[in-house]
Amino acid sequence: MIKNFVEELTWRGMIHDVMPGAEEHLMESMRSAYVGFDPTADSLHIGNLVPIMLLAHYQRCGHKPFALVGGATGMIGDPSGKSSERNLLDEKTLRHNQEAIKKQLSHFLDFESKSGNAAVLVNNYDWMKDFSFLEFIRDVGKHITVNYMMAKDSVKNRISSESTDGMSFTEFTYQLVQGYDFLHLYKHNDCTIQMGGSDQWGNITTGTELIRRIGNGKGYAITCPLITKSDGSKFGKSEGGNVWLDAERTSPYKFYQYWLNSSDEDAEKYIKIFTFLTQDEINTLIKEHQEAPHLRQLQKRLAEEITAMVHSTDDLENAIRASDILFGKSTSDDLKRLNEKTFLDVFDGVPQAEISRADIDEGLDMIAALSAKTEFLKSNGEARRALGENAISVNKEKVAEDYIITKDDLINNKFVLLQRGKKNYYVIVVN
Repeated sequence: MIKNFVEELTWRGMIHDVMPGAEEHLMESMRSAYVGFDPTADSLHIGNLVPIMLLAHYQRCGHKPFALVGGATGMIGDPSGKSSERNLLDEKTLRHNQEAIKKQLSHFLDFESKSGNAAVLVNNYDWMKDFSFLEFIRDVGKHITVNYMMAKDSVKNRISSESTDGMSFTEFTYQLVQGYDFLHLYKHNDCTIQMGGSDQWGNITTGTELIRRIGNGKGYAITCPLITKSDGSKFGKSEGGNVWLDAERTSPYKFYQYWLNSSDEDAEKYIKIFTFLTQDEINTLIKEHQEAPHLRQLQKRLAEEITAMVHSTDDLENAIRASDILFGKSTSDDLKRLNEKTFLDVFDGVPQAEISRADIDEGLDMIAALSAKTEFLKSNGEARRALGENAISVNKEKVAEDYIITKDDLINNKFVLLQRGKKNYYVIVVN
């Protein structure tokens, strides 16, 4: 059954521009649409989540989604929203990146569906690699005037008086190559819609123009707004740079924390865009949040939904457990269930000291652990006073002066967590 895709996107705040006639075209029957992804890394990041969600909602509304990996365009560089050219990749690297991206997309898209609208991954390198330059300028280039190309914002911004770098011919032709992708998919896959961020409107409409002039057909464009944060900082960036979908680049714990730390205003916007919760579910959550904002129910639900979707429910549970270690009540057993990467993420920036494994094998007394071996506390006397005040914990468990740290206390056979009071942490690393 076909559902109204444009209507679904509209209440979610995911529509920027829709070409006239697109909504009616979509309601007539199952249609194919595509979104392009940059394959210059072997992971997508959360900036890619909006176009991913466009395709996911598209498929859920009964239509057929195509994810296009820009192997050819990745070798050129898209001027839209960029101030400089990107690095160019070889074919082997592009193929590796393509497979990694498909794996990530499969968390959102059904590539195995038997109902006729299974998602498809394509790479424009496959149809561009044998296209000679002369053929391209003869068969494609002659249909689009330089005046038409110069009128695009992405071009105007790069060759304006404010831009010192100018724009290479390679980048200038980018919109022709992307436009040809749309034409190719229109001809070979009956793909009538291209979607993307609002900065892609110019490139997409070049494609609809080629479909009109060369294919004697009709193509449509749908774009979504570029996501911004309420404080003006860039969406998708943390202090460490991009927030990636790959667990090796951004751990599930840090991924979870990124969404958990959203402002109230952003969380209200994000939960519509980045989850599949219904309008009623979201309205109820927003109402509950407004009644008790200190509980941060909106942020918690947002972080839970998207972490489970991008990673797994096990990774989500691990991230919640890790968060509780710093901010809630947790035990030594909770700590010992963390893997090494998550442990280091949780205690990122906490002072550390290295001690030898021999010290642990012999048994490390608390005074040495707090002072002589680590300098967590300034003197033996301060260590005794803190222990006497019952202010010291080893792996979240209170200890007295007679406690001996042994290999049974090691987290991941490597770490011991010392704590004074509620907020002063120290990590012993055993080598």
